Amino acid sequence: MKKTSDNLIGALLAAAGALGLCNSPAHAHGVVGKRFLPATITIDDPFVADEASFVVGHRKLPQEAEAGGTGGSDEAGPSSGTPGAHTTTFSTELSKRITPDLGISLGATYQRVRPDDTTVPQYGFDNLSLGVKYQVIKNAEHEAIVSLGLDADLGGTGSHRVGAESFSTLSPGIFYGKGFGDLPEGVKYLRPLAITGILAPELPTRRSEPDRLNWGFTVQYSLQYLQTYVKDVGLGAPFNRMIALIEVPVKTCLSGDCSSQTTGTVNPGLMWFGKYMQVALEAAIPVNRRSGRDVGVFLQFHLFLDDMFPGSIGKPLFH
Repeated sequence: MKKTSDNLIGALLAAAGALGLCNSPAHAHGVVGKRFLPATITIDDPFVADEASFVVGHRKLPQEAEAGGTGGSDEAGPSSGTPGAHTTTFSTELSKRITPDLGISLGATYQRVRPDDTTVPQYGFDNLSLGVKYQVIKNAEHEAIVSLGLDADLGGTGSHRVGAESFSTLSPGIFYGKGFGDLPEGVKYLRPLAITGILAPELPTRRSEPDRLNWGFTVQYSLQYLQTYVKDVGLGAPFNRMIALIEVPVKTCLSGDCSSQTTGTVNPGLMWFGKYMQVALEAAIPVNRRSGRDVGVFLQFHLFLDDMFPGSIGKPLFH
């Protein structure tokens, strides 16, 4: 895995150089006012865009308990049921704007899963996902955006060997983003801060399965915003194009035997972005024992198709 990761990182850096990325702060992609809000790895951003995302992840997933066998505390790890597993994922998502404010997406994930009780890994695709999103508020002055969306995890489209469910899950959600560039001069060094977040119930089509609430947020500090719009602090490349961020993806069970149980991770990381792409690296630290005990890692390579091909495949189908 280490050799594969090293080769992948090298390929990403080579691609960045080949694209001849510029230092201009202007972006059509992911911008509200002067604020660039990137597409983060685990928290879906509020923008609709023409983009392609590729993410490699590795985590030691915790053991899943049998129904009724875990007790009510999030700190009490499960003691029976499905064994834990070392899971490596290769995910891709393609997003396309139908109109400037309406977009659709298609996502797929290929997994390598090695359960703790065996040395033989399993390979296969997880269920396909479809999404639609509509931007309802976009305020340039206050660097704010709100969108509504619906995601569908299509049951039966993945492999049972890697745990893909036979039932579908629908997830209507609200997505938001806010930059703090409108803060007063006295706290100007907080202006590079921004937040994004999601609130989305997960509703399975099989009645015996519990409903869950998918919620979370990101906190971002943009060194590009600091350098360009707050104060020139002398940052050179590549630091003048970087964002320090923390993602906090969380799920809370709403019904059934797992009711009120919460799992999630805290994902600190760094992102570098240019005119046509971004690269990000994050850790994934479990928030409690139910979420696991081992730290995972995610690597993202993301293309801005709307900036790369603004006159062809990167423009909305209808204006």
